[in-house]
Amino acid sequence: MVNILEFTTRLKKVMDFHQLSASMFADKIGVQRSSISHILSGRNKPSLDFILKVTSEFKDVDMYWLLNGKGSFPKSEETHLASAPSLFNDSSSSNGKKIQRIVVFYDDGTFDEYKK
Repeated sequence: MVNILEFTTRLKKVMDFHQLSASMFADKIGVQRSSISHILSGRNKPSLDFILKVTSEFKDVDMYWLLNGKGSFPKSEETHLASAPSLFNDSSSSNGKKIQRIVVFYDDGTFDEYKK
């Protein structure tokens, strides 16, 4: 279950990081300004649609971090790509197939994706 007080703290951190007021943030993700106000005040809990709009608009926001504080903000795609396994460079495949993407799922519900 999402702790609404901690969620609003993380949401404010995203807004501060991107230097957006509540109304500018609402406009950016395409929700009513009152929705942001109600979430920030603790009156309403965020919907799944709201979470998806935030993470779709702000690629540096990890959904798991936003919901429960696990992970980091800002999310660093470059870090994941830079640490990709060398399997992508393996040209000794006997069947001619090459790896394009590897996804590693962790027991805490998070995952890392490595792309060629």
